[in-house]
Amino acid sequence: MPPHELPTTDGGSVRVVAKFGGTSLGSGDRINRAADSVAAAVEAGHEIAVVASAMGNTTDELLDEIHFDADEPDRAEIVSMGERTSVRMLKAALSARGVDAMFLEPGSEQWPVITDKRGEVNVEATKERAAELASELDGIVPVITGFLAENEEGGVTTLGRGGSDTTAVMLGTYMDADEVVIVTDVEGVMTGDPSVVEGARNVGEITVDELRNLSFRGAEVVAPSALSYKDDNLHVRVVHYQHGDLLAGGTNVTGQFENLIDMRESPLSCMTLAGRAIRNRPGILADLSTALGTGNINIDAVASGMDSITFYVDTEEAERAENILHQEVIDEESLSSVTVDDPIAVIRVTGGELPNEPGIIHELVDPIAEAHINIHDLITSATSVALFVDWDDREQTLEILQNHFQQ
Repeated sequence: MPPHELPTTDGGSVRVVAKFGGTSLGSGDRINRAADSVAAAVEAGHEIAVVASAMGNTTDELLDEIHFDADEPDRAEIVSMGERTSVRMLKAALSARGVDAMFLEPGSEQWPVITDKRGEVNVEATKERAAELASELDGIVPVITGFLAENEEGGVTTLGRGGSDTTAVMLGTYMDADEVVIVTDVEGVMTGDPSVVEGARNVGEITVDELRNLSFRGAEVVAPSALSYKDDNLHVRVVHYQHGDLLAGGTNVTGQFENLIDMRESPLSCMTLAGRAIRNRPGILADLSTALGTGNINIDAVASGMDSITFYVDTEEAERAENILHQEVIDEESLSSVTVDDPIAVIRVTGGELPNEPGIIHELVDPIAEAHINIHDLITSATSVALFVDWDDREQTLEILQNHFQQ
């Protein structure tokens, strides 16, 4: 199915969870704009559920005013006031437009998001409640507080930074929605920061993996924790609050996270260039990469140290790569030598939950160390870990990692 075409039910209607961020609800005019977009979608015959963040920077302002030693239940109650106000404002604006709406907050009879004793989402209870809420969408718009949850004792808890995004995508999945629309203060995902670079434009489509890597590295578009709840059937779209149309525009987020352990089938050669001045030589990495690229040699991975740069290339290309890099050493004063080590195996562990697991690196590395397997290198990104070991140790390393993730 093309990414811009939503599946329809009931003769053309779709079910949408629309999340409005703090900026998009930051004033009375913006609340009116949000209500207009929801009312238009309802009038067109679509089923809409709304998730609302606190207006503007209300949550941060409330936290800044806690100048006393409040326990977690009290803190949660205090910071919940921002979202509680937003849903009441937006519900009233919808009612003024003739839309049958209700606001939901922790404590409401139909409240859907439940956490367990550890403060984590109780998936089964939340799925059940979300399904019940979805069954009542015909003719009524629930306006749900984002960021907040309710524990098994009925107390207020929170979902952490970016929790409103998490609420929206999680409910979108559990309510069997066709699409989640994140309404924010950016025009979808941009090719660069428009306040810094010229000519930045909207990216029409981006994968979950691409967006989550960007999000963990500073792009404030969709909270990384939210993307873990996206499945392949759920469309997620990011639009600017000024756009005014919940059903078009912005950036489509495609795909879903998959937990995967992958071992490269062919061996790599590890090529390390050393030089005292590497850290002070602007452009040295670009020059070396360009030299290998000109030689039609693909770089599988790059690692850097204080006085060294390491390239991993296919062992079949190692001799040519070594000659190319050696010439760079001869021509460049900041480099002193190049060494080659092979054959090396790489095993990559990828998973949407990796960044949310404290101590995950220890969990991966410790059993490998206990097996007396030397790790040549370890390279991490937002959603993956790559381990480089001797070629002869590859099967044992793969088995150790598979056993860990199958527990």
